[in-house]
Order: sequence, then C-alpha cells, then structure tokens
Amino acid sequence: MTSEPPHDASLRFEYDRERRARHVERSVRPELAGLADDRSRTSISREEATLSVRIEAEDLVALRAATNTWLTLLEVAERAAEAGTGAET
Repeated sequence: MTSEPPHDASLRFEYDRERRARHVERSVRPELAGLADDRSRTSISREEATLSVRIEAEDLVALRAATNTWLTLLEVAERAAEAGTGAET
C-alpha cells in the first residue's frame, strides 16, 4: 500500500457515557490486526465518550468493504455492551 491511500472515510460515534465508548472500543480494537490487508487500513481513537474510526483504502471497493465491516463490528459491540452492562453504560 502507498503511504497515502487515495480514499478515506472518518466515522465518529458519540455515546452518552465515556464508559460505553470505552467498552465498544475495547471490543473492536483487537480486530485491527486481523482485518489489516494490502488494500485498506483502519485506526481507532477515543476521546472521552467519542469513538473515532478512520479507514484508508487504495480503491473504492476496498473502502466500501472496510466501512461495512467496521460498521457491523461496532454495531455488534454496542449491542454486547448494552446487553452485558445494561442501562448503566
């Protein structure tokens, strides 16, 4: 992959509580290494109750695929956090 991929997407998720954002981040962070490939890469950061995901890709097909994957992973992590901790997150 080149140093600066031509396509990128930035996703930002704001949660009611920092604890919920932390649970979601910890759930999806291990996926970073397993999903890295030659056509796309992803980085995750969290500042208090806001989780940011940046996806960079060599082509639009890879960008769409990576974006769909991360949206699904985040949705599952949110559901798990909700189910596991209830309304207190």
